[in-house]
Amino acid sequence: MELDAFVDAHRPIESGESFELENSKLLDVSLDGRVLGKAGSMIGYTGDISFERQSSGGLKGMLKKRMTGEGAVMMAASGTGHLYLADQGKEVQLLELDATDEISVNGNDVLAFEESVTWDIKMLNSIAGSSAGGMFNVYLKGPGHVAITTHGNPLVVPTPVRTDPNATVAWSANVSPSANHDLSLKSFLGRSSGETFQLEFAGHDGFVILQPYEEINPDQSGGGEESAGTGQGISVNDFF
Repeated sequence: MELDAFVDAHRPIESGESFELENSKLLDVSLDGRVLGKAGSMIGYTGDISFERQSSGGLKGMLKKRMTGEGAVMMAASGTGHLYLADQGKEVQLLELDATDEISVNGNDVLAFEESVTWDIKMLNSIAGSSAGGMFNVYLKGPGHVAITTHGNPLVVPTPVRTDPNATVAWSANVSPSANHDLSLKSFLGRSSGETFQLEFAGHDGFVILQPYEEINPDQSGGGEESAGTGQGISVNDFF
């Protein structure tokens, strides 16, 4: 392909939307104000944008950071311009939350959300003390746009269902997981795995979003830093 043709073919899309996909793995945030994103996800920007670390707020946020390492893994981007975000080649899924929608995030799969979305880190009491994909989830409540990431195309399964914690990306706010240990499978396989420890969603009329990949929780392996309601919603596993 000639150079001019290559440049023209891969120019940013100008649709006027605040959150838009340049391709399936790259988010373009048209920024005029402030947005929160995953630390380390910025691959480029235009205009006048500044960055700072962001915690879930106050003493509670500081305590949760010490307990989980998740308290300061966000970056706040402020200014005007276009902010380009991506996360290790993962697929980006765009969601628009209404004021009654709430999502719950634990770990690594939220890429960015608008400032109008409120957020906090909470403990999943139903699986506390287990070796699942983390005890803490980050709750996001609309209104506003949220971008999450998945390894490959997601699958949405109605509840009740049992899932591998490391493949579980999201679930609707009207259901909540509990821990389920299948000791017979552990004996059969001879090791601990997602097949022997599962998340059980026993409620009805909900859904769970799964990805075709078992992702290790970042607080089990460490992570980097950026240098510079209730209602029919979804609960997203694996936060920033």
